[in-house]
Order: sequence, then structure tokens, then C-alpha cells
Amino acid sequence: MPALVLLGAQWGDEGKGKATDLLGGSVDYVVRYQGGNNAGHTVVVGDQKYALHLLPSGILSPGCTPVIGNGVVVDPSVLLSELSGLNERGVDTSKLLLSGNAHIITPYNVTVDKVTERFLGKRKIGTTGRGIGPTYADKINRVGIRVQDLYDESILTQKVEAALDVKNQILTKLYNRRAMAVDQAVEELLGYADKLAPYVADTVLVINQALEENKVVLFEGGQGTLLDIDHGTYPFVTSSNPTAGGACTGAGVGPTKISRVIGILKAYTTRVGAGPFPTELFDEDGEALRRIGGERGVTTGRDRRCGWFDAVIARYATRVNGLTDFFLTKLDVLTGWEQIPVCVAYEIDGKRVEELPYSQTDFHHAKPVYEMLPGWSEDISKAKSFADLPKNAQNYVKALEEMSGAPISAIGVGPGRDETIEINSFL
Repeated sequence: MPALVLLGAQWGDEGKGKATDLLGGSVDYVVRYQGGNNAGHTVVVGDQKYALHLLPSGILSPGCTPVIGNGVVVDPSVLLSELSGLNERGVDTSKLLLSGNAHIITPYNVTVDKVTERFLGKRKIGTTGRGIGPTYADKINRVGIRVQDLYDESILTQKVEAALDVKNQILTKLYNRRAMAVDQAVEELLGYADKLAPYVADTVLVINQALEENKVVLFEGGQGTLLDIDHGTYPFVTSSNPTAGGACTGAGVGPTKISRVIGILKAYTTRVGAGPFPTELFDEDGEALRRIGGERGVTTGRDRRCGWFDAVIARYATRVNGLTDFFLTKLDVLTGWEQIPVCVAYEIDGKRVEELPYSQTDFHHAKPVYEMLPGWSEDISKAKSFADLPKNAQNYVKALEEMSGAPISAIGVGPGRDETIEINSFL
């Protein structure tokens, strides 16, 4: 019953797509368990680069069944567009399974998301404007539209009416926008039904049966630990649970079935959107990390905020996820620095703090306490084993491992599928 969870251990964009794709050839199912098309993975296969937003990275592995679980919110137009784009490039997408219980991002939720964010002005959260938050809000308010509702026009109409009763009041009276028509929204949603039908399945049953048959199932999270709605830097977070517990609810498996939890760590730290970021750099080093690392959001197209590695965050991720392993990515980006700062603690109100403060106020005022580690100048992109790395690069990895609280079992030394050093097998 080998079930693995693979998730971001920072603020997202750590390189989960590369890690998932690396394992894709060895697993039978890759299951996306939360988020929507506000996440993005870049996967490089040979000389081909694939940008995935909603689809699980396993869709690029021929022997793997990709699954979109019940915890994901799905924009049908985005999903169908991604599938079409991959088909045009010769990728077989016919094995995709889509949970009938996954919630649909409706046109009116996209509108509400964009209008609300503009209305907040300086207090904006930094959402992607793709309707993710409002869709999860509808889910909790029990007026959400699920994939299965597309196949019962009467139920769909009733649910759209219920949702728009309130939303149209907000749009017209608060935001001075035009009300949205029920029949127009229903018609648009029904237009997706036939196109999605070949993929819709009882994914909870499929996944649990696969585990009972000793198939290897990889659960893939979007975003990262510090963007978790419960355990992240609230309110500057996403609207779902990217942490390991989210895999159980978002895919419909019991916690006793999870055998390994792998956290993806970038060798430095990045963040997209608003919110506190203790190690953020505003100097030439920050710009160099952004330029060398190609730090531009796959989904948002926004430049990522860049900073040095934060061991406090890594330890926190280990704790809240029960991490068994780390996959360290983008180590090659740090080549060329004479010394590399690593944040080992925070200073808050003159006191040294070595664990993530639970108070939003304290975290906002946290100042990084750095330890300087020797850098390296040698090209590491061709390294095939840990021993191939320069001594200072080896020491950097060992230091991060000790500070973070879980073994580093793989290291990314370049963007390519084969530019990875595997220290311990994940399977």
C-alpha cells in the first residue's frame, strides 16, 4: 500500500512538478488533491517544456493515471484548454480521471474574485483572480456547483439560483456592477458536460481500490505549506489545505494509508503575492536569484519575491506535515556566491526565536538571524551523485538537512528531468 504525499514546504513554486514527474515513471496514479488553476508546475522533458496549471504532472508519464481529486476546484474551460494543448503536442490525456465531487469554478465566481480584490485596494490579498477563493467559499456555504451537477439540469439551475441570489445583491449594491443572469450561467456550464463526461469518475473508489491492489499512488499538492488556509501565513494564504492532511480529505483516503510524506524545498526561498517574508531581498542578490532562477510565476506571470533559505520555515513544514523526506531543488542557482546566508532563527522584539511564531504580528516583525555558509563556483549541473558535488555544496546540503529536521533524499541541480541527484529512493 505505497501511498506518497508530495507537497511544497515553503510558499509554493518549489519545483513540485519536477519532483512529481521524476517519480511519475515509477507510480501508477498521480492525484492532485487541492487548489485549482492558481497553481502551476513547469516540467522539462528533454528539450520540451510543459507548463501545467490544473492537470497533475503525472499526465506526462505514459504509464501513469492522472487524477483530479474531490478537493480540487476546476475551471472547465482551463481544464479543456490544457488537455487540448497537450493533445496537440502528442501527449496522451485519455487516462485522466476527474472526481464527480470536485467543485466547479463558475463564471460568476471569477467575476466576484476580481471585483473583490480591486475593491480591497491596499488591503488586497494578492489572489490570482481566477475564482478560487469564492468557489471554496461557495463549497463551505453549501451553494457550490460540483462536476456531477452538470448532468442534472434541474439541480444545476437550483444551485446557480441559490448562489446568485446573494452574489447579485453584492455585485449590484456594493460594487455597482451588473447582475449576472441565471440562465446564461447555467447554459455556459451545461456546455462543458459532454466534453468532461469521458473523464468523470468515482475517484475515491478508484484510488482506494488501487491502494488495496498495492499500486503506487502519489498525492500531489499545489501551492505550499505556508499558503495553507489553516497553517499558513493567514490571511495571505490560499483557500485550501496544501499540507499533508489535505491529501486525505482532498482525495478520500484515510491517514493510515499514507506511507511517506515528501516536502519540496527550494535551496533559497521565493514567494508570490502579498504577505510577510522575513528573508526577502531587495538588493542585487535578490535580483540575481530572480534572474538566474527564472523566478516568474508559471500561472500568474508575476515576478517572484526572492530571499535566502529560511530554516525556521523548513522546520515548521517538517512538523505540520510529518515530513519523512525533502527534495531540495535549484541548488545550481546558488553557484557563484562566495558566501551564502541561511536564516537559522528570527529576532522578534530583541529576542531570538527559533520556531515559527504563531502570532501574525510577531511574524510580520520577525527579522532573520543569518549564519554564513561557504559557497562554490563549480558548475554542478552535470553532477550525478552527491560525491560529484563540490565540498562546499555538499556541506550546504548537509547543513540544510540538519536545520530542517528531515533527510534530503534528492537534489535538483538543473531544470531537466535527468538533472537530479537521488540519494535515497522515495519508493
